[in-house]
Amino acid sequence: MKTFLSLLLLISIVPVAKTQIVKKVSIDALDNYIKASERPLVVNFYATWCAPCLHELPYFQQTTAKYASQNVELVLVSMDYTRTAAKKIQDFAIKNNLKGTLFWLDETNADVFCPRIDQKWDGGIPATLFLNARTGYRKFVDRQLTEPQFEQEVNRLVSR
Repeated sequence: MKTFLSLLLLISIVPVAKTQIVKKVSIDALDNYIKASERPLVVNFYATWCAPCLHELPYFQQTTAKYASQNVELVLVSMDYTRTAAKKIQDFAIKNNLKGTLFWLDETNADVFCPRIDQKWDGGIPATLFLNARTGYRKFVDRQLTEPQFEQEVNRLVSR
C-alpha cells in the first residue's frame, strides 16, 4: 500500500510530457503532405540506428525552433524498416523529446520512393529536403550537415 501511495504522489508531482505520435505513412501520403504544405519545410530522413542522423537531430530541432516565427516546419521521417519499427520509433521520439511532424515511412523499395523525394537520392541517410513552395526554394542534401551548414540552409529557406 505504501508503494502505491508513493507512486500516486509521484504521478501527481511529476509533469507528464506531451508526446507526439509517430504516424506511419506511405510514399504517396508523404509526397502529398509535402506538396500540400504552404510552410517552409525541412524534411529529414533518418533512422534510429544511424549515428550521423542522431548527431544532427538536436541542432535540427534547436535551429528550426529558432525560426518558428517564420513558420518553418521540421518533418522527421524515420526510415527504420523492421516489424517492430513503429514502437521503436515512438519510444525513440519520447526518449529524445523529438519535436516537429513525425512520420515513419512504411516503404521498402528505395527504387520507388527515393526518386519521389529527389532524382539523385540513392537512399542513403541522413538526407534532408529544404522546400519553400511560396518562394520556389528547393534543395536536397544527401549527407550529414554540420550545425552551421544546417543553419545556413534554413536561413536560405526563409530568406528568398
